[in-house]
Amino acid sequence: MNKPALAFALLVSLSAAVAPAQAQFLNPPATQERPSAAGQDASSAGGAGALDRIVAIVDEDVVLASELDRAVNQIRAQYQRNPQQLPPLDILRRQVLDRLIMLRLQVAKASQTGVRVSDIELDQAVGNVARANNMDTEQLRSAIARDGMSYEEFRSNLRDEMITQRLRQRVAQQAQVSDAEIDILLASNSLKTGEVHLAHILVGVPDGASAEQIQAAREKAEKVRKDIDGGLDFAAAAMRSSDAQDALQGGDLGWRRHDQVPEMFSDLLQGMSVGQVSPAVRGASGFHIIKLIDQREQGKQLVTEFHAQHMMIKITELVSAADAEKKINDLRRQIENGADFAALAKAHSEDNTSANNGGDMGWFPIGTYGPQVGEVISGLKDGELSQPFRSNAGYHFVKRLGMRELDRTDEARREQAREAIQQRKAEDDFENLMRQLKAEAFIEYRLAGFDSKGEPTTAASNGG
Repeated sequence: MNKPALAFALLVSLSAAVAPAQAQFLNPPATQERPSAAGQDASSAGGAGALDRIVAIVDEDVVLASELDRAVNQIRAQYQRNPQQLPPLDILRRQVLDRLIMLRLQVAKASQTGVRVSDIELDQAVGNVARANNMDTEQLRSAIARDGMSYEEFRSNLRDEMITQRLRQRVAQQAQVSDAEIDILLASNSLKTGEVHLAHILVGVPDGASAEQIQAAREKAEKVRKDIDGGLDFAAAAMRSSDAQDALQGGDLGWRRHDQVPEMFSDLLQGMSVGQVSPAVRGASGFHIIKLIDQREQGKQLVTEFHAQHMMIKITELVSAADAEKKINDLRRQIENGADFAALAKAHSEDNTSANNGGDMGWFPIGTYGPQVGEVISGLKDGELSQPFRSNAGYHFVKRLGMRELDRTDEARREQAREAIQQRKAEDDFENLMRQLKAEAFIEYRLAGFDSKGEPTTAASNGG
């Protein structure tokens, strides 16, 4: 079964529902129940299959013209008011095809390494997509059908999106950071605070490229840079010329902390002002051009903490909600009448973490015990006792003992350094994995205007 691309109206919410990753303009179709290359070429019977053809072979899998067309048409529909920002159609088709190919390879790799998504997790993600679009599940099913996709195909696409994100997370988790690395980074004073909003163009250079290929990429990058200087919009230049995965987003990388910016980009940013575009610089994967769209500073990291005591009576099979509520109200009355909170908590509280300490919760940031507890405590004054409130576990009340504001800037900088090192390692590791997957895979392009390796055979045009 050939799977159409996901309808554009659901793309952004799909990415947000799966994980808190930056939304993408394209969630390409995934790899399930596609015919083999030989089987598809042999199709000659009537129906849609007779009109379909293969545009790429990826190991044992294929990419069909029909799914490429659907994905391309959704991109064009999104930019119908600004079609001039899109590259020529043959270049756009090649960019989208590369995305489809890389998705095939990522899903296959994830499967080999044991990455799985259960039906329960998939159901939850579908529900998230529906809620993000202000729909219930049945309304979502109807919207999917109107866009020409079956519900089963939609679920399969969503599962593959989740799988590829988990593959990326698995790679990131393997990036270990030592205390010594953190100390070195902090001692170097090279850890920058604040955030930058960047856009990016990559003119790629293949592994093992010849001197002629490197020179051709250099000349292309320099021409792109010259066109930008001549007035071409950076986003349009990225969509027309970039080989990066973010090309169809106009190269937009969004807001990132300084420490989350790849080291090479960080070096380029030195001395750049907002709106400025860097020269083309050679990197491991090709020639990079970045634009500093905006930047903002980061102030002190102040954290508000509360100190409180807690009383809890659980609702169990033996203790009904009414009985638990009655007991919690009785304990609160005793404290109001002068009983010692700590003594009662040790004798009666069923909170295993605080009862032995007389209900003392210690100092904690407001969100430590969830939004409900945080809301109750923030609404109290020091020394004030809350009204009883119910949670899924039982009935509670708290007494606020104090509030303080601490400067956690140093701790935050250390955690920021850890995250920065881990992020850079993870990005390098994932990029190397993608390059390795593509280098080791059998990939044959069958796209008009390109040879079997995906190199253009004719000048860019408006055809496909």
